[in-house]
Amino acid sequence: MLIKAKSIRNYKIMANDGEIGKVDEFFFDDQYWTVRYLVVDTGKWLSHYQVLISPYAVLSVNEDAELININLSKQQVQESPGWDSDMPVSRQYETNYFKYYGYPVYWAGSMMWGPYPFISRNRNDWNATVENEHHWNPHLYSTKDVTGHSIQATDGEIGHVTDFIIDDSTWAIRYLVVDTMNWWPGKKVLVSIQWIDRVSWNELKVYV
Repeated sequence: MLIKAKSIRNYKIMANDGEIGKVDEFFFDDQYWTVRYLVVDTGKWLSHYQVLISPYAVLSVNEDAELININLSKQQVQESPGWDSDMPVSRQYETNYFKYYGYPVYWAGSMMWGPYPFISRNRNDWNATVENEHHWNPHLYSTKDVTGHSIQATDGEIGHVTDFIIDDSTWAIRYLVVDTMNWWPGKKVLVSIQWIDRVSWNELKVYV
């Protein structure tokens, strides 16, 4: 199912034993444009401390009830590696995070989710060795930060990013939602991730 990132912001995150908070934003990598973490504001439960939830933990997205079910307990989340929301997510933090939960690291392998093009729910697959797999260095960006980036076509700017269309089966971002502003007033268009030539994070521009 394709869903808009903005539409599931503020969805409740339901652990096995109760609510842990609400979705605030998403972190994705710049190689596969895939959501690697849901950033969750824990509200009163942990004094609005933010925690990261991997798509590996997601069981389902319920649009009618506006909630996301995860296969973790509140204790597991509370005792997960601490994260400083004012700092970038480091490789060391990610390594500790994946080790804590027992998930296979997504940066060991040549496909979207390491050795697989999808999220494997088979824990036996998680134990497969990845020592000899190709490792790549992920750079994570937040949907909040990229919202507003300009879209630069070969013959000029066409607008700016307002939202992201996510495939909730793989958590890959499939499209950018672009407000065409003065070029085509009152219109929004979809730009496929496959059309992206490069991104200039310094210029805040996406080239297609």
